[in-house]
Amino acid sequence: MLVVADSSPIITLVKIQQVDLLPKFFQRLIIPPAVATELSDPRRSAAVRELIESAPDWLETMSPTALKIIPGLHPGESEAISLALELHAELLLIDERTGYRAAKARGFSVVGFLGILERGAREALLDLREAFDRLRRDPTIWINHKLLDQRLDYFLKDRLG
Repeated sequence: MLVVADSSPIITLVKIQQVDLLPKFFQRLIIPPAVATELSDPRRSAAVRELIESAPDWLETMSPTALKIIPGLHPGESEAISLALELHAELLLIDERTGYRAAKARGFSVVGFLGILERGAREALLDLREAFDRLRRDPTIWINHKLLDQRLDYFLKDRLG
């Protein structure tokens, strides 16, 4: 499966120590240069910077040949969507609402970090409640706690069938 990613799902998964889910789900994750720049920003945590500075085999940086400027999006989101279009990616990892909508409008399957965490829980690779608690405890991650409660309730009801 060809997957292109924006920075926010990667950053969040690193922060809550769940980035190892990505290579379990995707053999290769491609990011554009603007996303690599965002990940290596000195203001990012050491763990995020280390991931991009010593990129694992499954994480590849690739430039789009033609950048499509999409109004209202950050450079990383625009480059990720441009690259996904060019590569005919099957999936785009993106969290921000505007980027998500722009990707969906262009016909992409889109998932964010919550979708990755929920898949990890479905495949018994993590405890979803614990992962959501990590999200709640990290003051640098903005997430609606009611949304987490709803998603956890839905997940647990679905599991109990």
